[in-house]
Amino acid sequence: MKNIRNFSIIAHIDHGKSTLSDRLIQATGLVSDRNFQDQILDNMDIERERGITIKSQTVHLSYEAEDGHTYSLNLIDTPGHVDFTYEVSRALASCEGALLLIDASQGVEAQTLANLYLAVEHDLEIIPVINKIDLPSADIERVKKQIKEDLGLDPETAVLVSAKEGTGIETLLEVIVQKLPPPVGDLNAPLKALIFDSHYDPFRGTIVHIRIVDGRLKPKEKIRFMSNNALYSIEESGFFEIERVSRPGLCAGDVGYLIAGIKTVSDTKCGDTITLASNPCEKPVTGFTEAKPVVFSSIYPVASDEYVDLVDALEKLKLNDASLIYEKDSSAALGFGFRCGFLGLLHLEVVQERLEREYGISLIITAPTVSYRLFLNDGSQITIDNPALYPDPTVIDYTEEPYIKASIIVPDRYMGSVMKLCMERRGINKNYQYLTSNRLEMIFEIPLAEVIFDFYDKLKSITQGYGSFDYEMIDHRKSDLVKLDFLINFDRVDALSQLVHRNNAEARAKKTCEKLRESIPMQMFKIAIQGAIGGKVIARKTISAFRKDVTAKCYGGDISRKRKLLEKQKKGKKRMKMVGQIMVPQAAFLAVLKTEND
Repeated sequence: MKNIRNFSIIAHIDHGKSTLSDRLIQATGLVSDRNFQDQILDNMDIERERGITIKSQTVHLSYEAEDGHTYSLNLIDTPGHVDFTYEVSRALASCEGALLLIDASQGVEAQTLANLYLAVEHDLEIIPVINKIDLPSADIERVKKQIKEDLGLDPETAVLVSAKEGTGIETLLEVIVQKLPPPVGDLNAPLKALIFDSHYDPFRGTIVHIRIVDGRLKPKEKIRFMSNNALYSIEESGFFEIERVSRPGLCAGDVGYLIAGIKTVSDTKCGDTITLASNPCEKPVTGFTEAKPVVFSSIYPVASDEYVDLVDALEKLKLNDASLIYEKDSSAALGFGFRCGFLGLLHLEVVQERLEREYGISLIITAPTVSYRLFLNDGSQITIDNPALYPDPTVIDYTEEPYIKASIIVPDRYMGSVMKLCMERRGINKNYQYLTSNRLEMIFEIPLAEVIFDFYDKLKSITQGYGSFDYEMIDHRKSDLVKLDFLINFDRVDALSQLVHRNNAEARAKKTCEKLRESIPMQMFKIAIQGAIGGKVIARKTISAFRKDVTAKCYGGDISRKRKLLEKQKKGKKRMKMVGQIMVPQAAFLAVLKTEND
């Protein structure tokens, strides 16, 4: 065990985690130059195109150090986005050390701090690594100063690398071997293994990614999952060396995989503990929680005959993404679909893109919502995430909505505009402090519903890309919520309903009515588009009717002839309005969603 090193790379988005992983893999000779490709651990097209890591990956490297010993390095590459924080925390629980990667031109950002705190919570040895030193805008002295002042780490221990150019990689490997501690575990204790990830293989079932804490496991042994007491028999175990490489068994300190004929990924919960059925360990590994969805949205196929394909696609996607939760839903306007729960807005985008790309289905996605708590007059409590389930307001005593603690790091010249943005979103300014002479961290408590649409985009735009944002859920708080309905030709369209704060209802209603007016085609009669709270209309727009010139054939003569024809036309339009059906086009629903992002 003294020659094993388990470590993770943590950083803010786009600071070069995947590129550094590539260089470490090349430096240890795991993949030949001929078979190598950039972002080799990212195996989804979306990950490569966007340059983000969505799924954590593991790789087992062998490195011959200058002291003559060969070391086993287990690198766990983690996602950087805030949506996947729980996955990152489970990956860190599998390690003894972490490389904290900092961009030499951008410096310390919000998620650099958040990930550092996560690593400190798990009591990891942290090696600061300054990346991108080859950039003309790199300012190494400024970053070292930030490492000392913002992070409280020794800047002299920082390793300077350029992952793109391959500079400093050999030095980094030696530092990993010398500075990071070997794993601590008891080979003779009962088996205790932490599940930190899993993925689905169509031929072998679920591949479980594990870190052995104590004991050892071998194929043919019976194992038990401690969260649900499910029993399985191990078919194969081994290491990830880009491809799976089987081994006759795994011992304490090893990071690898096991296959046990598990049919679905949702049976293997991230953070669960595996032990032997015959000789179980006393306590599971601490820190296990169920991943809970935060953002909810309904998904419908554009063509109703693609519903069966959507059912099939979601089932297959669920096999690879245990955190996706969905249930059947239907709408009078959009037909049959699914109500889905996501970890955050990026998770929603990723699922939408994967469904459209991998399964070729065109989708309509309703406006994202969060889950609200409703306390009723009879003392009971219900939780809803769908406006369609909102009860009669007269039976509601009060409502609560989720709040987040947002940490925003910006240059101080943008302080006023960031403050204005957060106040517009009902934010409460809790604290701000200068990290350096011209950079400050601002802490706000903001309702989650105000952040899920376009907050991050607006923040990036007003800070010209210098602002970084990180958040964590804190609690639910009292809120004056109302259900905003939209009526087209006096018929309520359930798919357009929204739950909003009373102060924002009128502005939201006006904006949505305007968008609907632009996207619904004209008819032979006037169409009223209304935004209403209960029976009170708070916004209205009217689509004018096509008008045939019925008086064109009247040339001269008595005015009463014209009046008679106009009255006849008026009656016909009134009758038509009563029986006329308005088909709301798909474009109108998409336009309403875009108003949230304007």
